[in-house]
Amino acid sequence: MGKIFVFANQKGGVGKTTTAVNLGAYLTEAGKKVLLVDFDPQANASSSVGADINKIGIYELLNGRCSIKESIQETSVSGLFVISSNINLTGATVEIVDMEDREYLLKKALKGIQNSFDYIFIDCPPSLGVLTLNGLVAAEYVIIPLQCEYLALEGLSRLLKTIDRVQKALNPKLKIGGILFTMYDSRTRLAHEVVEEVTEYFKDKVFRTIIPRNVRICEAPSYSIPINRYDPDCIGARSYKHLADEVLNNV
Repeated sequence: MGKIFVFANQKGGVGKTTTAVNLGAYLTEAGKKVLLVDFDPQANASSSVGADINKIGIYELLNGRCSIKESIQETSVSGLFVISSNINLTGATVEIVDMEDREYLLKKALKGIQNSFDYIFIDCPPSLGVLTLNGLVAAEYVIIPLQCEYLALEGLSRLLKTIDRVQKALNPKLKIGGILFTMYDSRTRLAHEVVEEVTEYFKDKVFRTIIPRNVRICEAPSYSIPINRYDPDCIGARSYKHLADEVLNNV
C-alpha cells in the first residue's frame, strides 16, 4: 500500500511545491510510482510538471463530478502522475465550509487509489485553512519544509500545534515524516543558527539532507520539468536526490 505524504507550512515560499515535485521525480528514478496531488489553488505543482490545469482535476474530484481515475494526468516524467489544480479550488474553501465531515473530503476522494501508487504527495497551500486540514487528515506523514530564517521558527510552532490537534481529534495515524531545511545559505550565520537550534530540539525528526539556495531549482518550473530533467548535475538536484534516498531508507 502506498504511503501518503502531505507537504505543509503556512508560510509561503519555503519550498513545499519544489520539494513535492522534485522528491517525487527522484523517487521515480528509483522505480517508484508517484501521484502528486496539487491541493493549492495557485496550481504551481501542476505547472511544474506540465499538467493541463484546464482539464478536470482536484476541484471536480472533491465535488464528485469525476472519478479519481478520470482526474489523474500523466506527466513527462515516467512514473510521475498528477491530479491538477486551478483557481476554481479557491471556491471550494467556501463551498465545503458547511459540509458535514468537511475535513475528510480529500481522504474519501483518495480512497481506493492508494494501492496503485508507491507514494502519494499532497501539496498544500500556504495556510492552515480547510484545504491544509484536509491534507493533514488524509496523510500518514507530514513533511515540513523550513526556510532557514528566524521568522520560519515562529511559523513552525503554530504548525506543530495544528498537527498535534489533528493527531488528537482527526487523524491519530499522522506522523511527522521530517523537517526539511530549505533555501540554506551557508554564508550566513543565521542559517547555521536555525539549523543548529531546530536540530537540537527535534533531533531525529530532522532530515539530514539540507536543500541549498540554488538558481537552477528556481528555473526548472518555468520549463515545466523537475530539476532532475533540467540540470541533474547542479547542487540543488544532488540535494534532492539525497533526500529521496533518505526517504526511501528511513520513512
